[in-house]
Amino acid sequence: MTETLSRLHPALVHHIVNTLGWRSLRPLQEQAVEPVLGGQDALLLAPTAGGKTEAACFPLLTAMEEQRWDGLSVLYVCPLKALLNNLLPRLENYAGWLGRRVAIWHGDVTPSARQRILRDPPDILLTTPESLEAMLVSTKVEHPALFAGLRAIVVDEVHAFAGDDRGWHLLAVLERLTNVTGRAIQRIGLSATVGNPAELLGWLQGAGRDARPSSVVAPLAPSTVSQGDIELDYVGSVENAAVVISKLHQGEKRLVFCDSRKLVEELGAALRAHGVTTFLSHASLSLDERREAEQAFAEARDCVIVSTSTLELGIDVGDLDRVIQINAPATVASFLQRLGRTGRRPGSTRNCLFLAIGEDDLLWAAALLLLWGRGFVEPVTAPPEPRHIVAQQILALCLQEHRVGDALWPQAWNGLAPFDRSAEPVVRHLIECGFVERDGPMLFIGPEAERRFGHRHFMDMTAVFTAPPQFTVLEGRREIGRTDPALLTERVDGPRLLLLGGRSWKVTWIDWKRRRCFVEAAKDGGRARWLTPGIGGASFNLSRAARDVLLGEDPPVDLTHRAQRVLAELREDRSRAAHPGGLVITTQGMDVRWWTWAGFRANATLTATLSGLTDEKQSFTDSSIRLRGDLTREMWRSGTADAIERLCLPDVDERALAGLKFNEALPERLAVATLAARLANLDAAAKVIKEPTRFLVSDG
Repeated sequence: MTETLSRLHPALVHHIVNTLGWRSLRPLQEQAVEPVLGGQDALLLAPTAGGKTEAACFPLLTAMEEQRWDGLSVLYVCPLKALLNNLLPRLENYAGWLGRRVAIWHGDVTPSARQRILRDPPDILLTTPESLEAMLVSTKVEHPALFAGLRAIVVDEVHAFAGDDRGWHLLAVLERLTNVTGRAIQRIGLSATVGNPAELLGWLQGAGRDARPSSVVAPLAPSTVSQGDIELDYVGSVENAAVVISKLHQGEKRLVFCDSRKLVEELGAALRAHGVTTFLSHASLSLDERREAEQAFAEARDCVIVSTSTLELGIDVGDLDRVIQINAPATVASFLQRLGRTGRRPGSTRNCLFLAIGEDDLLWAAALLLLWGRGFVEPVTAPPEPRHIVAQQILALCLQEHRVGDALWPQAWNGLAPFDRSAEPVVRHLIECGFVERDGPMLFIGPEAERRFGHRHFMDMTAVFTAPPQFTVLEGRREIGRTDPALLTERVDGPRLLLLGGRSWKVTWIDWKRRRCFVEAAKDGGRARWLTPGIGGASFNLSRAARDVLLGEDPPVDLTHRAQRVLAELREDRSRAAHPGGLVITTQGMDVRWWTWAGFRANATLTATLSGLTDEKQSFTDSSIRLRGDLTREMWRSGTADAIERLCLPDVDERALAGLKFNEALPERLAVATLAARLANLDAAAKVIKEPTRFLVSDG
């Protein structure tokens, strides 16, 4: 027995060795024992299936016994309910070795099961941030009693939280929990590889980052670039992708990732047309449909499951043979997650086949693999200026405490910015607009908050993202999933056909009031569509890698003959868009473009800053900005001379505010400023302004 293993509770060690059959712990599990058992905040980093759950839970269970923790002492928070469901049996098993209990609480858990938890709390509770918020604002939960013994919180897939507003919400809820317990709570984050682990851990620590000891635990691993069988192919269409997948690796279990629900549906239908046993998973399929697909896939062999990023995180779908990526994910970190789903069996190799559907898709896939080949992984950064989350938290605190002192509310978050005194303009607006009412020195929930968010006991206020309206699709009483209402309102000739779950459906009746759509099976011809609001686009680093690909650099992966041919054609066709000596402005008639290769946010920033030089529509892409048709070299020199000193935030269409939940609880100027800050990349824009730019005028 190793010295580290002996630090764990003897009953745990017995079962680790005899029940699990482990002769030793993995490197991450070895190195996590001392800091976690010692009560430090920690970030545990390892690839998918790297043993992160055990690295956190084995020392926590040991501390639970050695220090005689009683009642609910550990919260285990995940971004997905499906991930919690998947973890429950494993954690029940580990805790059961010590006579400890585990329970789960999320939106699908029945009221009776929740009442059992409140009457007799488990030692470990698996939940989501939204459910934690719901507990804090519920009048049925006695917070001091339930959380009195809370000692530690494990945040699984912490990088998935930190990169969006759910991370700000989680941090705020953890600070409020700290106040309920009256003690510091140990925070342990589990994450795949990220580019800035120390900063991510500091973010997770919240208000206690300067007062509590902390450790990043990230065992050195062999280079990820040398590990894996990665191939890039060009197929030209969804139908061709289906043909390739149907012919390759027959008899094996294949997981196919797509970048949209629409593409999942189209590819799923095409694979079934080729006789491939195919299952689908995405957020607009019903829970039952997804569960049945994932279970069937886990138990089958010669089959394919086509998924969006819903299966990127550690949900177990059995022992995979192959991962196939249609086009490319948005980040290297996402690719590493997906690659990590393979190669888990002894003697097997991690693998991923990229199938690019279009020429641009091939370019961006090659760019992503080039970044990966350089060992680059994106830093995880929280979205700036989350004023709408501040508004939500003020309202949630009023619900939790019923009445809050107008001078004391910042104490609820222990001074954590932006939930500190800097939020006073938001509080004033909430009072002025009736979201919050004042009675002397006390604040409490107001009639406007009741009107806008009071439905179902304020349950809509526990989620910090806005889901676009969708119609539930039903075959009789069976729910298939949800579809975009645009498919039900646009003009069609003949029957209205939907594509959902990889099958075509004929619409028989629409219940507009209840947002329900009734269907019956159809042979084929269905269409899929979902609108996905939000700020998208490629990053600066990915865009620059695409430029490097055009300039001749290949990613360190196998390129098929088709991929090599199309890349060569791309380099020839776009030779004027990329120059090794710097940036390029191309002119062809009235079409004048500045090829910045700077990404969506930097180009949005540059377009706003150089508004006198851009075209009337201020159009831009990830790679270029369209300039005015009469641009001259002299106009360019004078218009950019002081640009770096006057960089400004991009313009925001007020219609975009609909995607910012709780924006109505903010002054419009602050809501617009929040979106503008999130659309900008000032550092990259400044870098681009400094680079040399040359004019290329077409002979045509």
